[in-house]
Amino acid sequence: MPVTAVDFASLLCSRLCHDLLSPVGALNNGLELLADETDPAMRARVTELLHESARASAAKLKFFRLAFGAGGGFGELVDVREARAAIEALLADAKRTELGWLIEDDQLPKAAIKVLLNLALIANEALVRGGKLDIGAEVNGEGDAAMVEIVIRIEGPRILLDSGISAVLTGGEGGEPITSRTAAALMVHNIVASGGGRVLVSASDEPVTVFGATFRAGMPSAE
Repeated sequence: MPVTAVDFASLLCSRLCHDLLSPVGALNNGLELLADETDPAMRARVTELLHESARASAAKLKFFRLAFGAGGGFGELVDVREARAAIEALLADAKRTELGWLIEDDQLPKAAIKVLLNLALIANEALVRGGKLDIGAEVNGEGDAAMVEIVIRIEGPRILLDSGISAVLTGGEGGEPITSRTAAALMVHNIVASGGGRVLVSASDEPVTVFGATFRAGMPSAE
């Protein structure tokens, strides 16, 4: 069944709410405990947990604002440092995955940043026991003919990539129902397909999986 723009927006909102439920719920529980707790040591521990939950909530909001929304402003290019900071904050929440950053460009087209972030989100979630997440990207050419190449490689003791997500990434909706779980994959597929490209996912032979995307994202022509 085709996914309308409204349906897709709803799925992205559902995904955002799902990911924020845990840290925001922890904040609420912590505040309730703090109101009743009188032991100084316990109050200090609860306060520490509140700070951790607040940081996690802020990190997720910043990441999804850039990955799903209009983060980075309304210009054609986005500073890659914003994308790196968003990914680092996301990984810091779990403290189990090491980031390898292999991007030399200072800026990338906004479409490329969204593809990069959503692929990183999918790849990180596939690293169920942590590991290494390497991200590389480059732009070849200028103007409308510029081609963006993105490669994400993950390595870890256990990689679990849902077959439905992989199917949506590489072939669109097909027979796979689109849910909040596969919404990020659909966003990647749609952006890449609209740029005349495609997404490739290597065979999920552990301990390494590689995601690749090549497409036209457009670059401002040099003056």
